[in-house]
Amino acid sequence: MNAGQLMSDLMRLMAGIGVFLMACEIMSKNLEAISSDRLKKLFSRVSGSKLIGVMIGALATVAIQSSSATTVMTIGFVNAGIISLRQAATIIFGGEIGTTITGQIVALGMFSEGTINANVVFSSLAGIGVFTNMFAKKDKYKLLGNVMAGLGMLFVGLSIMSSSMNSFAESEELRLFLARIDSVVLLIIIGALLTALIQSSSAMTSIAITMVVTGLINIEQGIYMTLGANVGTCLTGMLAGMKSESANARRTSLIQLIFNIGGVVLVLIIDLVMKGMTGNTVSFGIIFENMFPGLPHTQLAMFHTIFNIASVVLVLPVSDLLVDLTVRLIPDDEEVEEGEHFYYVDENMIATPAIAVEQVKKEVVNMAKIAMENFNIASEMITDFRFDRSEELLNNEKELNFLNRGLMEIVVKLTGTKNINRKDHLYLTSTYRAISDLERIGDYSQNIMEYAKILAENGESFSEDALKEVKDMIAMINRLYECSMEVYETGSHKVMKEAYKLEEKIDKLSRRMASNHIKRLNVGTCSATTGTQYLKFANDAERIGDHLININDKDYVIGH
Repeated sequence: MNAGQLMSDLMRLMAGIGVFLMACEIMSKNLEAISSDRLKKLFSRVSGSKLIGVMIGALATVAIQSSSATTVMTIGFVNAGIISLRQAATIIFGGEIGTTITGQIVALGMFSEGTINANVVFSSLAGIGVFTNMFAKKDKYKLLGNVMAGLGMLFVGLSIMSSSMNSFAESEELRLFLARIDSVVLLIIIGALLTALIQSSSAMTSIAITMVVTGLINIEQGIYMTLGANVGTCLTGMLAGMKSESANARRTSLIQLIFNIGGVVLVLIIDLVMKGMTGNTVSFGIIFENMFPGLPHTQLAMFHTIFNIASVVLVLPVSDLLVDLTVRLIPDDEEVEEGEHFYYVDENMIATPAIAVEQVKKEVVNMAKIAMENFNIASEMITDFRFDRSEELLNNEKELNFLNRGLMEIVVKLTGTKNINRKDHLYLTSTYRAISDLERIGDYSQNIMEYAKILAENGESFSEDALKEVKDMIAMINRLYECSMEVYETGSHKVMKEAYKLEEKIDKLSRRMASNHIKRLNVGTCSATTGTQYLKFANDAERIGDHLININDKDYVIGH
């Protein structure tokens, strides 16, 4: 093979890898968009059951075609405190099973019977998918067309890689060079480094399958390069864990690393024992060659699947011990400063927008809860002069300010992602105002606290009639809050009507309070100073009602 031919084949190989990786990206984004609602429901079922955790991890990885994305998403859930470290471990184990599906698809595409070549059949999906996307009217069919196009492109890339590999296989020098690489440790390192470089264990496994099929390497070498791919895929999770300030997030990435390295070490030990006891007549390569004779693509794909499943089966009963080990290796965090943390959202979740949008919704609901807690604390101050929770109100206000800034940043990043469906995009664009509305409720609550302090310092209080009106206003606002949150979470049109009627009553009560204040002022039952604070409260309460009714905006409500 001359230098020109070598350069040409190398460029074809790079082209094939590029098309393959782009196909994986297209499939991942569009599969995620199609299955966004199912993903949300799937992760809502996380429980204490280890098997359910494994199932969720496997299905999520199949749905988004990326174990790395599943790991990063899981780290986000742990970081936000939504799932425990033990639950995260089982999801990651399931992700290792789900990631083997790409290898199985590639192996299936390499079957040929007579004049029928599965690779050509699957490659044709690229054109079918493009035409589907061009002529489909509904978004879901357009997304389905993109998925088909991505799957077809995957096999186009595989075909280009196979073509270049066949050319390499004709070079006796190259084959002899590769044949001399018989160190299992070196093969594992090569697989790990290449996986870390291309950021896809699925792509690395597919490359290894292609190399085995074309005769560049034998099944034994392919097995150890695939094992290396399992280690290399941990890089994404490790990076996500290191960027996080949460100890549990770092522990989650360490669990994946220990799990994958442990599986590789176990295979090395078993293989060494088998070869030692049989005089090199039995090895994993020989076993899978005998199980699937004449099908090198199936041999390697099945090894990858069986190895990952067996690793999960072995580690699952002792997964709690693995979690405890990571807890000892990575010490607990220092306490997070109160008022400056998310409850449901983590930046790592942005890698999976469908899940991140659902968590944003929960964070907004929690933000509303904090805002209304401040309103009720301030209400106690202005009605009963109870100032024992002043510090709690101020801490809540700091938290609301943090959530306002932080959530805005998350929403901006999510809105800019490509793999997000129309419904979620519509929700996100309206969430900017929802977040601002809730932050303003906190500001008005702090104002009410100041009005109460002025009254207390002057030794004044509202008249009995005025106090009754204040309490009526407080009760109406709390009921409006309950209605608004129910509409936000369920989309109930019946409750939405009640909410709008309540808002009208609040507006009328605010006007009546102003009118009654003038009457009381004229008869001397209310002083000018008391009246000023009373009117300020009525005005701010009415504005809080306006902000709450904004939450009933139909675009705020996901899925309704």
